[in-house]
Amino acid sequence: MTVFGYRLPGMSSLLIWGLLWEVVGQLDLTFFIPALSEVISTLFTVIQTSAFQVALAETAYAFLAGVFFAIVIGIPIGILMGKNRLIDEMLLPWVNVFLSAPLTALVPVLMVLFGFGMKSIIITTTLFAIWIIILNARAGVKQINRSLVEMARSFGASPVDAFTKIYFWAALPEILGGVRIGVIRAVKGVIIGQLLISIVGFGALFELYSANFLMSHFWAVLIVLFALAFTISEFLAYLERRVSYYAAKR
Repeated sequence: MTVFGYRLPGMSSLLIWGLLWEVVGQLDLTFFIPALSEVISTLFTVIQTSAFQVALAETAYAFLAGVFFAIVIGIPIGILMGKNRLIDEMLLPWVNVFLSAPLTALVPVLMVLFGFGMKSIIITTTLFAIWIIILNARAGVKQINRSLVEMARSFGASPVDAFTKIYFWAALPEILGGVRIGVIRAVKGVIIGQLLISIVGFGALFELYSANFLMSHFWAVLIVLFALAFTISEFLAYLERRVSYYAAKR
């Protein structure tokens, strides 16, 4: 970040916003925003409680399971859509509809079909993440040089060989980009599921703290959630940069 011609070190913007947060909290302008120092102090207290550790385990389980199914299902479907015109024409309208639709409206339907337990939360998480993964995998396959595919066929590659050795690796930059965005959407999905379907995990903590006006506790848990999502996103962005040469080889 550059201010008045001076280049500030990385993460300076976060420090500036943190300072502003502290000032607003110390002025006591609203109960909703406590001082950042108070939130950080509360954070170290909260993470040591058994309630937080149980909530973290429940949220992590639903999140990881939802992302796993989104990746395992979404990437093959996206690759098939990219390489087969008929499948693409049949599925693309539905993928676009679900990507742009407010998926929260489907939560009551999932509750009726799958109950009020962890299964519905995992499915909700998967639905939030899968569509962008499908579209990015499809876009990656569309960018592949057809000569690579023709070369594989001329050497007698089976459909499985072409899938695992040509399509997947050539589309990998776009696939990782879709997974990174899907992970961010999955965070929204798991929290919405835990708030609307079954009050468990971080959703239960948010409900408890907001109902009792424990805003420093509320913001402490929210910071943990943001930090986890940001860390995963940056790790995937790092992997995305590491495999960017695949796009050049295409």
